[in-house]
Amino acid sequence: MPTTNLREFLNQNGVPHQVIPHPVAFTATSVAGAAHIKGREMAKTVVVDLDGQHVLAVLPAHRKVDLERLRLATGSYHADLCQEWEFIRDFPGCEPGAMPPFGNLYGLPVYVEPHLAEDEEIAFNAGTHTEVVRMAYKDFERLAQPKLVDM
Repeated sequence: MPTTNLREFLNQNGVPHQVIPHPVAFTATSVAGAAHIKGREMAKTVVVDLDGQHVLAVLPAHRKVDLERLRLATGSYHADLCQEWEFIRDFPGCEPGAMPPFGNLYGLPVYVEPHLAEDEEIAFNAGTHTEVVRMAYKDFERLAQPKLVDM
């Protein structure tokens, strides 16, 4: 079951969504395969340190975040990937590494790679390593209010 705060958030906002169970998987590409979702629709959520602040970089499963491009696009001086131990407490109720891309639920800014916005739907970890949520990208955009950044 998706994390309680994610489920309640989507329901309170009247967002149609589908929860898709899948065998345990840990990488975004293996989650996409296990859940039978196109790689370009599967969003990977990466926690990045930008000038000492944690932010979420959300990109297609098969892509890697380009920290230099993200740094330049955000006007930051420093960009580095966070290690799980650095952010595990930022995502209560989530299994490590399975956080959904709704930074607003955790007080974090969200940056989205524009390729994700090209598809009608987006899928992402639901806070567990055994479920994803699929929903309309326009609903994700409305609720998460991400900034589009080519990364």
